[in-house]
Amino acid sequence: MSAFYQLEFERPVVTIERRIEQLERHLRQLTTVPAPAADAPAGSADAPVFTADLPAANGDMAVIDADDLPPTAEATKSLIDRLAAQRQALLTDLYRDLSPWNTVRVARHPNRPQSRDYIEMFCKDFCELHGDRRFGDDPAMVTGFGRIGSIKCLIVGHHKGRTTKEKIACHFGCAHPEGYRKALAKMKLAEKFGLPIVTLVDTPGAYPGVGAEERGQAEAIAVNLREMSRLKTPIVSIIIGEGGSGGALGIAVADRVGMLSNSWYSVISPEGCAAILWKQANEQTNTAAADSLKLTARDNLDLGIVDSVIPEPLGGAHRDPKAMARTLERWITDQLQELRTHRRELLPQRRYERFRALGAYVEAAVA
Repeated sequence: MSAFYQLEFERPVVTIERRIEQLERHLRQLTTVPAPAADAPAGSADAPVFTADLPAANGDMAVIDADDLPPTAEATKSLIDRLAAQRQALLTDLYRDLSPWNTVRVARHPNRPQSRDYIEMFCKDFCELHGDRRFGDDPAMVTGFGRIGSIKCLIVGHHKGRTTKEKIACHFGCAHPEGYRKALAKMKLAEKFGLPIVTLVDTPGAYPGVGAEERGQAEAIAVNLREMSRLKTPIVSIIIGEGGSGGALGIAVADRVGMLSNSWYSVISPEGCAAILWKQANEQTNTAAADSLKLTARDNLDLGIVDSVIPEPLGGAHRDPKAMARTLERWITDQLQELRTHRRELLPQRRYERFRALGAYVEAAVA
């Protein structure tokens, strides 16, 4: 997978992937271009020349010379298979015990699927709805009706944007008050029609700008928390990337909360925590903060904050978005099918009890 962006701990994997890409190009040329004549001089116009630069694991540039490329298609296929197996083993080893700070890095990968990507991959007949009927429309918050599998529902999700222009318009996924008010207005509409709600959380936090504060950022999130807890319709939330603070919780008061295995969910980002505790955010303090915050999917599951950890394809959702979408679709439909068996009027009480139990502990008696 060619990309300008690469994670530091994945550099050996990227090296192998670039080698596989070059060998695949070489294989296509072997199968489409006639082999040069036996007496053709080396370097003639008929002889294929490969000079692609490949990043090495040590950070230097490694070059596969034309002389080192397999001469036949069979040998090339065999080498590709061996490199693919090596890549698979290396990814398995790297992602078996990913550190919290590296988990945050994976969750922020620019190629990671976002809400609109998932909507496009598994939502049918999606009809987007805009505006909060008070101030305007927030592109960082996507809302609309559609079908996931055979279930009609409302889909709400943060969107960070892909291009630089789109990222700036979406404030990198940091929603404004009008975004949260838009989401709540559409949720109440879903409740009116008796439709379940699916929310996709992917934000570093709510937008902290002066304009957002003037328009009632904190109040908008607080109202969402209160009103979502009262909605008499099933709600399913999934943290698909970043789940930062109240900006994430503003659309995540749900009956079922899931996390993708390489996402994070916490009261604050590691950088924010490091800046508060150590007055600086660097590699060392960010790593220490990420370890202390217990922000990984496994940590959140152990603490009872989320109900399920949804496995990602090997190497993260950005390596196989379609497979991730299929897994996510199955999980959502399974949860909605189960929640539909509960009486609607009892859902708010069960939801209240779920969140009221968070942080509960028992003090051991003093001997």
